[in-house]
Amino acid sequence: QVQLVESGGGLVQAGGSLRLSCAASGRASSSVAMGWFRQAPGKEREFVATITRYGSTSTYAAYADSVKGRFTISRDNAKNTVWLQMNSLKSEDTAVYYCAAGSKLRAVVPREYDYWGQGTQVTVSS
Repeated sequence: QVQLVESGGGLVQAGGSLRLSCAASGRASSSVAMGWFRQAPGKEREFVATITRYGSTSTYAAYADSVKGRFTISRDNAKNTVWLQMNSLKSEDTAVYYCAAGSKLRAVVPREYDYWGQGTQVTVSS
C-alpha cells in the first residue's frame, strides 16, 4: 500500500510564503525520487521541483525555470517527508499542488512517477 498526503496549502497574498509538506507511507517511503507538480484550471500538470536521493548522503534537486530562486525542495528520509518552501509567491503560482514519488532518478515528467497524492490548493491573491 502506498500513500502520499500533502498539506500546507491555503490562501496567501502575492509576495507571501507557504510551505507544503508531503508525508509518504508504505512502499512510497523508499522511493529515490520525490517531486512536486502543479495544475491550474484549464492547464496541464506541470513540473515544479524534484529531489533525488543517492544512497543516504547525497541528493540532487532541480526546479522549473518559473520557480527557480523562489522555491526550495527538501527531503527528510528518516521522516519520509518532502517539503516545498515557496517564497515570493505570484498570482501565477495559483494551482493545485501534487506530491509524487517514484524510482527514476531526476524525474521531471509526470509519467516518470509511480505514486501521487490528492493535491493541496494554493491560491495567491493579487
